[in-house]
Amino acid sequence: MSSDSRAQRRGERLNVLTQTGPDSDMGKLLRTFWHPIFVSRKLDAGKAVPVRLLSEDLTLYRGASGKPYLVGARCAHRLTVLHTGWIEGEQIRCMYHGWCYDGSGQCTERPAERDTTLPKIKIAGYPVHEYCGLIFAYMGDGSAPPFELPRKDAFERTGGILYARAEIWDCNWFQMVENSLDAVHVAFVHQKGRAGTFIQTVSEAIPELAYEETEAGIRQIATRAPGNVRVSDWTFPNNNHIVQPGLEKDDPWIDVGHWNVPIDDETTGRFNIWSVPATDPQRERRIRDYLESVADYNAVDHHDELFYEDKYPDDTVMPLTFAQDYVAQKGQGTIVDREHETLGRSDAGIAFLRRIFFREIEAIRNGEPPKQWRKLERPAEMPVHVA
Repeated sequence: MSSDSRAQRRGERLNVLTQTGPDSDMGKLLRTFWHPIFVSRKLDAGKAVPVRLLSEDLTLYRGASGKPYLVGARCAHRLTVLHTGWIEGEQIRCMYHGWCYDGSGQCTERPAERDTTLPKIKIAGYPVHEYCGLIFAYMGDGSAPPFELPRKDAFERTGGILYARAEIWDCNWFQMVENSLDAVHVAFVHQKGRAGTFIQTVSEAIPELAYEETEAGIRQIATRAPGNVRVSDWTFPNNNHIVQPGLEKDDPWIDVGHWNVPIDDETTGRFNIWSVPATDPQRERRIRDYLESVADYNAVDHHDELFYEDKYPDDTVMPLTFAQDYVAQKGQGTIVDREHETLGRSDAGIAFLRRIFFREIEAIRNGEPPKQWRKLERPAEMPVHVA
């Protein structure tokens, strides 16, 4: 086989990692997991919004009871979008000709057709679950699995602050996932523009790396010094749980959950949960005020000033860290051309991650059951380091 043919085959194999449509191998795999799709507080009872997940357009609405539902984007009649209609109880009615749908996507009424029985018409409908300020959806076939794998004890502790947020980045989800398994980037990416609280505490030292597969995903251990060991608890297929320094020196460290969810192959929803341990009321008020003040920051909105003016946020914690990560990941292109990359020993986490995904995809292709990922029986130990 010629070198060109080998390169082409390698490129085709790597492209599988980025393709998330319903007929793609990765899309089929991802549809067997729960994914966050919206921030709970941004959807009031009686309201509907359009959402997109795994290259599928959908309607998310909250019934009068406060329960959320996820159905297809368009009415089956004349295909206008459903989110422009209105909510009646737990159902949504199309504003064009009044067709009504329940939370499973079943059409329940067609006023002008004068049906005497339930219409034999159904659009897509998917299970949803609210957790720690985020609305999750399951888009696979059959019954949804129990909502266990995404859960973290750190997000469910009593007291403290729990805050969820989301932003949309204009690049492929998999390069964002790979960044989670790349501890070396911290030493360089998070000094760009200015050295914020994160790099000042973790330090710019290049770590020694170790990786192991767990029942939930991958444990990444980055050792920068005997007393400076950082652990990432990455959960398959797209969640990274880390601890990061607090806003100020004496503030408690923050547990952060990052989900990188494919909206489509060129757009990714970046969902976060921030969990701050309980402290004194004055400190908690200050931290909550800060989290709310930066919740709507999206580095995409500052693309030109970041890439062409070298202008980074004045903030030294969340927006700065997000902006630095965005420049590095979007800088790879909308979809990385992995056929022409040059990996080294420091990319052990990237290689490990890809091997696991290729293994799981191969099982899907062969009609075999992939690994039954499950929540860790014991929470991961997440040491903190004070500079």
